[in-house]
Amino acid sequence: MPTPPFTPPLPSLAFSVVGLYNILGPRFTLAAGCSTYVLYAGSFLYYNHEQHQAFAIVAGAILGIGAGFLWAGEGAIMTSYPPPHRKGTYISLFWSIFNMGGVIGGLIPFVLNYNRSEAASVNDGTYIGFMCFMAAGTLLSLAILPPSKVVRDDGTRCTNIRYSKVSTEVVEICKLFLNWKMLLIAPAAWASNFFYSYQFNNVNGALFNLRTRGLNNVFYWGAQMVGSVGIGYILDFSFQSRRKRGFVGIGVVSVLGTVIWAGGLANQLGYSHEDLPSKLDFKDSASDFAGPFVLYSSYGLLDAMFQSMVYWVIGALADDSEILSRYAGFYKGVQSAGAAIAWQVDTHKVPLLTQLIVNWSLTTVSYPLLIILVMLAVKDEQKGDEASANPASVDKDSKPL
Repeated sequence: MPTPPFTPPLPSLAFSVVGLYNILGPRFTLAAGCSTYVLYAGSFLYYNHEQHQAFAIVAGAILGIGAGFLWAGEGAIMTSYPPPHRKGTYISLFWSIFNMGGVIGGLIPFVLNYNRSEAASVNDGTYIGFMCFMAAGTLLSLAILPPSKVVRDDGTRCTNIRYSKVSTEVVEICKLFLNWKMLLIAPAAWASNFFYSYQFNNVNGALFNLRTRGLNNVFYWGAQMVGSVGIGYILDFSFQSRRKRGFVGIGVVSVLGTVIWAGGLANQLGYSHEDLPSKLDFKDSASDFAGPFVLYSSYGLLDAMFQSMVYWVIGALADDSEILSRYAGFYKGVQSAGAAIAWQVDTHKVPLLTQLIVNWSLTTVSYPLLIILVMLAVKDEQKGDEASANPASVDKDSKPL
């Protein structure tokens, strides 16, 4: 069967859909987003038989909108449902489950292409299997409890979502662009997906052969699971003071990021667009494979730690679902805009060394801004500082989280 064309989805339109979480609530926001993934997988199944690209292209555009629904809803839930002292744990749990999909997605091409020099198309059963999992996720999202029904294990409850109006949400979203907290987060949001095109195309794609790229992705996404758990522990358990945990978490990620990007610089000095090395193979390249492999896996580790850290900071700014849904949507909107620009940068063959320096600089600039944000806006937890902390106010229909 022919290999379906890769049709990247439109960048998540989180700016335009974030307000819908406060209008539709978590169930329908998530279900609407998840359903577009079923359509996208179905378009590849269709292409396997008809070889018409139009459906896949349109499905990719729809998926871009659906991803905005999904990520805005996911961000609001991940940052507002947990108790303040366990947000890092919940973020790492989400990130681990999320990246398990990436691990599986790396295993499939590794197995299919183990003895091939050209990419193989998966069979119909693989696409149908993905569609079934995605459809199940869509249905399960309808079981998500609204914030007013969530009771945490310490007896506190989430804030009650007051369903909003479209006009109200438009005004509130516009205000985010003048919100000093969001302006401090914007560089980190822009940087957080900007490096993907460089890492995927110009490290994994440029240095390794077909089957090894699949294996590398297994470890790239697996390292993300490890990184999210590690930074989640630091942000929840390292110190009693929430602000101190934030400072330490940002410090750890900044030091690790500097080391990893420095390793990337050393690696990048050895090749360019005009002078690409021979493709490395995990079995045949011996010691030449080890260094770039560890570097690429470390990029995955850093990605998870960086994004989990930013989500934790966002979650520490408020405990209200409505506010956090807007903050998370702003983050995803800026992130997606940065990713869209980054892919264009790569398409225009900007020198690889320049791409690395830009990526390193963007992440580095974000660290002091996040420290300032934690210093000015994050408060240490105190008993009873949540408006919903009274267990006596729990409804009989509420369920513990």
